[in-house]
Amino acid sequence: MKILYSEKTIGRHAIGLPVAIWFGATLLATLLEISRGAGEINNFLIYRGVYEHTIQQVNLYLTYPSEYSDSNHYGPLFSILIAPFTWLPLFLGCTLWCMANGWVLYYAIKKLNLSKTQFYTVLLISCIEQMTATHSVQFNAMLTGFMLLSYAYIKENKISAATLLIAAGFLIKLYSIVGLVLFLFTDKKISFVVSFMLWVIVLFALPMLISSPEFIIQSYVDWFHSLVEKNGTNIDISIASGMQDISVGGMIRRVFNLHNLPNYYITIPAGLLVLLPLLRFKQFRSEKFTLTYYCMLLISVVIFSSSAESPTYIIAVTGIALWFAIQEELNKKQIILLIFLFLFTILSPTDLFPKVIRDGFFVKYSMKALPCFIIWLTIIATLITKSYSLNQPVHVHEKKN
Repeated sequence: MKILYSEKTIGRHAIGLPVAIWFGATLLATLLEISRGAGEINNFLIYRGVYEHTIQQVNLYLTYPSEYSDSNHYGPLFSILIAPFTWLPLFLGCTLWCMANGWVLYYAIKKLNLSKTQFYTVLLISCIEQMTATHSVQFNAMLTGFMLLSYAYIKENKISAATLLIAAGFLIKLYSIVGLVLFLFTDKKISFVVSFMLWVIVLFALPMLISSPEFIIQSYVDWFHSLVEKNGTNIDISIASGMQDISVGGMIRRVFNLHNLPNYYITIPAGLLVLLPLLRFKQFRSEKFTLTYYCMLLISVVIFSSSAESPTYIIAVTGIALWFAIQEELNKKQIILLIFLFLFTILSPTDLFPKVIRDGFFVKYSMKALPCFIIWLTIIATLITKSYSLNQPVHVHEKKN
């Protein structure tokens, strides 16, 4: 089966109001943050520090209070990705960085085999969450784009491009390692393995061009230790109802006061459920099955991560938006779930709710994760039980007026 993932699917209709809203909202969120001063774009200051510290060969994962608050948690490869944006004046570099994030995710959605209506649906459902991600000036939107593009490129048999994005995402923020499941959905399995391994080696070494081999190798070791430490800190913060661990585990720990509940009590059963649909080998020929499964993975990497915070949810919400978009017809249950998603996940960090409700309910109990978890369970059940039409694309042909 060969399905074309090209601009022909969307064509000239790709320019429209939803697209203007997408980029307008991204720009608005960026300008609002910049207007409040450099202190409001602290994450971008951290990112500039990653590049500068890589050149200076000083520890990438220590705190530098004179430069920024908090600390870096991205892999050394990030120093190469962020480099062009650090060469510009601060506010211009930050603006272009945020817009680049929005464009990569937009382009990735556009590359999928969607009809015009499906494409617009994904943009509109994800738009507010994209603004939330942009307010934090983080990498999450671009990472989501990497993950979706790797899927699209696999369907185009562009194995090298797909594995490049999987490896790059993994060496920056681990989450995109779920893209390795695409190995199961391609006939070019040897090419996939070889290409992925080569890209990991190349990208692992790439930051050495602006630093030294010894420093970069040590930085990967430091990164591992920082992530282990951050995981423990996230769970400790969740006891005090902090902004980290906005996950299923955090929700259970906070709602039921199970402060010492280890994450593996949740992640092991969740992992088994994630693997169950992969026993349906014959369904791998259905594009609708594979894309639905991939949507489920986008949700999984967020809602079961102790590192999940509100801006991370652009990954999960985009996966959910795709799942809604590819349904042939929404039933009453799915419409209720969509409304629930908007109220508890997408709109909960906004001023639509008073601060006392945002902090005292949504944040305190990690409620942002709840609709995503219920939708995740719904998708899992569908993947296990539904018989998908083989060789059927996700594109729904629309009637002409």
